[in-house]
Amino acid sequence: MQGVRIIIAAVAAIAIGQLAAAQPTGQQRTTLNLVTAGDQNMVDYVKDYLGPMFEKDHPGVTVRAVGTGPGDAGSQRIYEKLEAEKNNSSWDIDVAVIHQKAAGEMVTKGLLARYAAEVPSAKLVTSESAKRALGADVDGYVMPMFNSQTAIAYNTAMVKDPPSTYSELEKWVQQNPKKFGYNGIKGGMSGVSFVVGWIYADTPDADRLIKGPYDSETKKAWDQALARLAAFNKNVVLTPGNAGTLDMLNRGEIAMGPVWVDMFYTWQADGKIPPTVKLKLIGPGMPGQPMYCVVPAKAANAKLAEEFVGLATSPKVQADGIVKRFNWYPRHRCRGGQVAARRGDLAKIVRRRNTRGPRCQRQALPDRALFQRHPRELRAQGAVAPPGDCARKGRRSCHAG
Repeated sequence: MQGVRIIIAAVAAIAIGQLAAAQPTGQQRTTLNLVTAGDQNMVDYVKDYLGPMFEKDHPGVTVRAVGTGPGDAGSQRIYEKLEAEKNNSSWDIDVAVIHQKAAGEMVTKGLLARYAAEVPSAKLVTSESAKRALGADVDGYVMPMFNSQTAIAYNTAMVKDPPSTYSELEKWVQQNPKKFGYNGIKGGMSGVSFVVGWIYADTPDADRLIKGPYDSETKKAWDQALARLAAFNKNVVLTPGNAGTLDMLNRGEIAMGPVWVDMFYTWQADGKIPPTVKLKLIGPGMPGQPMYCVVPAKAANAKLAEEFVGLATSPKVQADGIVKRFNWYPRHRCRGGQVAARRGDLAKIVRRRNTRGPRCQRQALPDRALFQRHPRELRAQGAVAPPGDCARKGRRSCHAG
């Protein structure tokens, strides 16, 4: 295992080294190295939008972005690189953009700086996810760059009165078999989000699942909900991934399904989802998750890193870059509507989410220990989709996670 970490660290170091070597000779310039998990759209967002904006305000500074890949695996590569060089006097990653699971682990290992108080926009953050990441205390160590949210997409030509709750959806699926589709618990996070929301809807202590600590005894309370999920799955279609759900909605093969809001609007803007397909939240809410901006504990350019995060999380960038360019959610979790694009379903979803009070916290994913000890009972319910998640490789429409 140690050998694998060394190899990963070496490969990442070569990539960073190549970026640093690209600086013009004969000039006193500073390179701010940013490493981001997520799909290529995360790298493009820095290269094409944030980086040039920051460089304009900071003469002599060059922002270089490297991507480590989508999902938790991309964040894990960043974690392993920092862990491998933790004994160095300074580290060559100045800013990292990571997922929730890795954030908690990095804080525990002392790999991140507690810098958020130095960022002016930190006072605007009201999200619970800025304090806890899958049950881990990350308060002060992270700044949410944006939030991703899942919702139910439905074709208005096929569904006149879409369900508002999981209970109503159960009844609808019984009356309309094979017209609802989702990608299960292995086909992408929108499917995981749907199943977690299902558990939340029928669990007396959902807050305990979110905030931890994890207790394996809580699984006993899920028996009834999982039995209903098994019956539900007999009447649904399991789609081949996040993109697969959107594909089937586009072709009219299903009438409803859970999707990432950002993917949905990007596909619709590209003409790949008809305008007759709309979005709706389903109670008590399916979870989403943020991407965090973090500063490594020994970042070589820590002060510049804090200023970069300040720009990335500023209200103007949140409105113009996060929402309008990529259809992500602003990082203000419960009061974020003030910087959201005031258009269509996105505005309605933001407003409804923001007026739910404390229940909006239920749109967080559960304690990370629950993922690490994912119960076999969930897999037994048939909620396992075919392979093929994010089949349209290289597309901006692939979800940032």
